[in-house]
Amino acid sequence: MYRSAILLALTLLIPGCGALSALQGEPNRNVFELRGPPVSNGQCRGAKVSELVVELPKARGTLDSPRIMIRPSALQTEYLPDAVWGDPVPATLQRLLVESLGSYDAIGHVGREPLGLAGEYAMISEITDFNAELLEKGALIRLSVDAQLVREMDAAVVGRSRFDVTTESPSTKTKDLLPAFDAAALQLITEMSAWTLSHVGARCN
Repeated sequence: MYRSAILLALTLLIPGCGALSALQGEPNRNVFELRGPPVSNGQCRGAKVSELVVELPKARGTLDSPRIMIRPSALQTEYLPDAVWGDPVPATLQRLLVESLGSYDAIGHVGREPLGLAGEYAMISEITDFNAELLEKGALIRLSVDAQLVREMDAAVVGRSRFDVTTESPSTKTKDLLPAFDAAALQLITEMSAWTLSHVGARCN
């Protein structure tokens, strides 16, 4: 179920948008989209949850952007000049979690907003790292997220965890960095999905 099946989809910029960027003095950049695990229709035992809301993750200003962050040092932030994510980083993580958790039958509805006044559970998270750290040779991709699972009925925190995922890129070239981001995102979403399911009482294949 958790086999490494994330694909990177390169989407060319819409001509009209490209022209607008040129007029505004911004360079054209290739747009990349991280893809989550394939829909697996996972079969689960145990508790059944009616609804889970994945709230938009929080992130500091330098991460709340579609720009792909590179850190030459602990105090320095740069971005890839020739590539961006299709959505800002928080929206990308939210989408991947909704798609992954929504593929399991343990949860009736997984969404960005509740169907009614409130869902049964809510995932609240904050992204602290979503970047490449430059090494002497290549780069280290680091994705870090602090997450809480809240039961809406009584506002009880039923789970709290920090997720840290790293993968290595053989070089600092965009063509090598993006597959490394891809692999790290797959591992992150796999771990966060399994953690969420276990904390709502579901046992899934």
